[in-house]
Amino acid sequence: MASRVLRAGCCTVLRSAASAPVSVVRARSTTAAAASCSFLPRRTYRQFTASARAMSSSSSLFPGEPEGPVVKTEIPGPKSRAAIAELDEVFDTRSLNMLTDYQQSSGNYIADPDGNILLDVYAQIASIPVGYNNPSLIKAAHSDEMVNGLINRPALGNFPPKDWADVLKSGILKVAPKGLNQVFTAMAGSDANETAYKAAFMWRRQHERGGAHVEFTEEEMESAMHNKSPGASQLSIMSFKTGFHGRLFGSLSTTRSKPIHKLDIPAFDWPQATFPALKYPLDQHVEENRAAEKAALDEVEHIIKNYHVPPCAIIIEPIQSEGGDNHASPEFFRGLREVTRKHNILMIVDEVQTGVGATGKFWAHEHWDLPHPPDMVTFSKKAQTAGYYFGNPELRPNKPYRQFNTWMGDPARALLFRAIIDEIERLDLVNNTAKVGDYLFGKLEGLASKYPGQFENLRGKGMGTFIAFDNPKRDQFLAAAKKFGVNIGGSGQSAVRLRPMLIFQEKHADILIDRMEKIVQSL
Repeated sequence: MASRVLRAGCCTVLRSAASAPVSVVRARSTTAAAASCSFLPRRTYRQFTASARAMSSSSSLFPGEPEGPVVKTEIPGPKSRAAIAELDEVFDTRSLNMLTDYQQSSGNYIADPDGNILLDVYAQIASIPVGYNNPSLIKAAHSDEMVNGLINRPALGNFPPKDWADVLKSGILKVAPKGLNQVFTAMAGSDANETAYKAAFMWRRQHERGGAHVEFTEEEMESAMHNKSPGASQLSIMSFKTGFHGRLFGSLSTTRSKPIHKLDIPAFDWPQATFPALKYPLDQHVEENRAAEKAALDEVEHIIKNYHVPPCAIIIEPIQSEGGDNHASPEFFRGLREVTRKHNILMIVDEVQTGVGATGKFWAHEHWDLPHPPDMVTFSKKAQTAGYYFGNPELRPNKPYRQFNTWMGDPARALLFRAIIDEIERLDLVNNTAKVGDYLFGKLEGLASKYPGQFENLRGKGMGTFIAFDNPKRDQFLAAAKKFGVNIGGSGQSAVRLRPMLIFQEKHADILIDRMEKIVQSL
């Protein structure tokens, strides 16, 4: 029976990828599960060989991916337009970027139904770590563990699988930030932040009561049912202007990047502090930037002391991503940590977008060299799962069911993250990202000198491939990029943000720079 279930699960996976690149199909055939699925359509091989793909060099981190972009039609082309029209009948397509043929996407390249193949430096909003149709991840998807996690999805708080501790220790916790040895698993980035907020509120109220052993009063329990104090605490989470932390109610109240995210939605009366607006180039504005960061820290301390709904925690991104790719110095973050410790306020670092190797460190806050670790670090996106890390045992609520939901994460996604971690280690992808990021930044500096005004406020030096710049015609720049075979994204009001995968190499950077020059020449 077990083998029958495995074959059924395997075949389901293969049917969904019926048009996968031949290199991926070959990788699948190396597993016993894949070998049992002999019905793979012959059209897979014919479609692949008929495309304009060729094997990359032997040094490639993703052998078999395209050598470069191929643009055959306008984007969207006729097949895409027809499919989008059909989709629009049942699904809101107004935010659609491009209709994607995932079976034909490979490595750093994203494909569409019309045969267009684009170098993807947006990577599903920074959430694809090791390439489309990665053979190692496909192999993990064929495992007995994955089949079990998918078809017997457990309510983890009540019925965790017998090997759940091993899955966590060999995956999510294997890469836990220094000083944080526990994890609460979640579904998505917003969910991770919301549960971190809940942990902060419960921690603070527990201290105010006198400890974990102190029982709730009748007044607390009764007032909580009416959304009133003292059961519903009068506490807040401080965030920063132009930050983004999600779209659920608590996370949305801390999101400050764009009005469109928040309009019409009731929000909590929570404070926001100024995120320092640095001037570039950094070496030419040292004193101004230092003053801006000091002013921001002074404001944080003022809010902690005086805001009418006292903050029990702050949340901050190492690099504000959705809000415009805004950076601050390690000194600023070290100062922020000292302010939070001085006032017994928790520090939550939102690494949803910056985590898992994107900045040339596994976690971006490693660049800060903090003397004391953050209290919580939230993660998602490239991890393909979500949650928050913590170390202080007092952040585990004093009673069961306080931090709880049915799924409490997803074992299948935790297994995928484990496979991603193994691939990152096997290929040394964090160091690769640091090295390639330095190379790419240098090339962009050259473009900025050659085309004044087109690559303004170039930022992200020394931060891997987490690089951005401002362009006066940003939206036209993003639209034109597809015509030249590049899928790229924006952030804030005028920023073009680069979010390539961890398998992005110097050869991809050369293609990107060439196409970017063509883009600005076309504007």
